[in-house]
Amino acid sequence: MAVYTKQIQVSASGKSTKEFTDQIEAGLRSSGMREGCVTVFCCHTSCSLVIMENADPSARRDLERFIDRLVPENDPDFTHTYEGADDMPSHIKMALTRTVEVIPFVDGRLCLGTWQEVFLWEHRARSHNRRIVLSYQGE
Repeated sequence: MAVYTKQIQVSASGKSTKEFTDQIEAGLRSSGMREGCVTVFCCHTSCSLVIMENADPSARRDLERFIDRLVPENDPDFTHTYEGADDMPSHIKMALTRTVEVIPFVDGRLCLGTWQEVFLWEHRARSHNRRIVLSYQGE
């Protein structure tokens, strides 16, 4: 079994979901692999990954608003606030969601559903460049 690893950066402008499936597909083409799995890993503690619907952006906005209600800023019980009111909520949101996705690929194509795309889910209020590691295993 072959392994091909690539690091990419994904920029998100504050609290939002930023689609980057095309970068994962480009890495798959570069790997030359036809069948296997790609592990997509986010190297940060205040953002996460999500496979979500790509057809209607309101689905992502609803998800973002839901988690903001679930973990609000300025909770008086939070003590980890060194970087602002969104600091601890961002870490909790990351812990409740995912920092890794594993996606199979067959015939050189990701096995995502018709309406699925991979998104960086930025939980911080200001924009960040996030490091993502793509590890392809297969043949």
